[in-house]
Amino acid sequence: MASKGQGPEGSNPMWGGRFSQQPEEIMEAFNASISFDQRLAPQDIRGSIAHARMLGAVGILSKADAGALVQGLEQIRSEIEAGTFEYKTALEDIHLNIEARLIELVGDAGARLHTARSRNDQVATDIRLWTRDKIAALVGTIRTLQSALLTTAQTHQSAVMPGFTHMQTAQPILYAHYCLAYVEMLDRDAGRLNDASARLNECPLGAAALAGTPYAIDREMTSAALGFAKPMNNSLDAVSARDFVQEVLAAAAICATHLSRLAEELVVFSSAPFGFFALSDGFSTGSSIMPQKRNPDAAELVRGKSGRIIAAFTAVSVMLKGLPLAYSKDMQEDKEQTFDALDQLEACLRVLAPAIESMTVNEVAMGKAASARFITATDLADWLVRALDVPFRQAHHITGALVAKAEAQDKDLSELSLAEMQHIDPRITGAVFEVLSVEASVAARRSFGGTAGPRVAEQIAHWRALNARPAR
Repeated sequence: MASKGQGPEGSNPMWGGRFSQQPEEIMEAFNASISFDQRLAPQDIRGSIAHARMLGAVGILSKADAGALVQGLEQIRSEIEAGTFEYKTALEDIHLNIEARLIELVGDAGARLHTARSRNDQVATDIRLWTRDKIAALVGTIRTLQSALLTTAQTHQSAVMPGFTHMQTAQPILYAHYCLAYVEMLDRDAGRLNDASARLNECPLGAAALAGTPYAIDREMTSAALGFAKPMNNSLDAVSARDFVQEVLAAAAICATHLSRLAEELVVFSSAPFGFFALSDGFSTGSSIMPQKRNPDAAELVRGKSGRIIAAFTAVSVMLKGLPLAYSKDMQEDKEQTFDALDQLEACLRVLAPAIESMTVNEVAMGKAASARFITATDLADWLVRALDVPFRQAHHITGALVAKAEAQDKDLSELSLAEMQHIDPRITGAVFEVLSVEASVAARRSFGGTAGPRVAEQIAHWRALNARPAR
């Protein structure tokens, strides 16, 4: 069934001059993006104001018309902020909805706004502005999570926990060292987002549909007004490029992967077999049937949402991979993925910071786990190299034999007698026992980036200073 007529022949009044029939209702609904791209309204108005002022400045529009356009757009901005603006599906998208309302407000001047531009360069400008704004917010939330990790690291700066490889107890480390690993990851995430922001910060406005415009516009003026570094060089590229969306989503996917790894450890280490952490009541839920349960749902949801964010990058990449230049309607599909992925990433960052700040860290449980049998085996091998000048491969073999001997007797390495050790290698002296404690193992890791207390204290101070820098 056809939709109601909108123009003289029932076609869309914004573009329907060559059509004699209105779109079918099902097509009108299928084609419309206003349900989600209305989110671009602030950016669309900013771009339109910059465009109107430029048209007036270069004489394409009269000063009076340009002034009326800016005044009308400011009124529309107020209506949107007040929630009184009426969005119409028949007008498809945010651009046509704003333009139609502008014509209602200022008459013929409103119909002149689209001079020297197209919805193609308009939407490309809007999504760049929105993404740039969103990146700034994301980097701010990353800094907040880094700060939460630094706070818990500093609070428990001397606490020892086991480090793992293959999820097997490997070597003792400081809990603060563990937290700093995620601070490092998050800083790279912020760096990737900032890099993407710098690359996307070029203005498509003025590229028009794909080939530029015959009007004597000033693209430098609109670019500067919108805070872009410069206008884009090529009009085809300006309207068709969405690699900036891919790049931001790729950065978001990597960040989500880091958050998911952290969330996984919050889930595992807060479980009964470990008991290292306990999320506060505010970030846990209960069971509807088992009253004893404390479920780490905040962490589990972060872990789950990472798949959603990673999928957005894949979806946009697949959408783009076969598109010819320049614009195709397929590109409408980038927005929902981008909006959702970056919203979900921001939500994950926002929930993890207070969850970590408020969680209980059980230093006793971590310390007990860090005293697991044979956790200082590497320290024994290193001692053989340093003290006895044994080649490391031989030292590894000797240590393995000592581990087997201790295991057969249900002992730890430090519980073997000197005689038992010398039975494996007579060169071993009593000094070996000085390196077999957990505390000695941690303190020995003094290399740059290591887990020794002084190195960790240096890194906390380093990140405290860096985290105080303004987000860019």
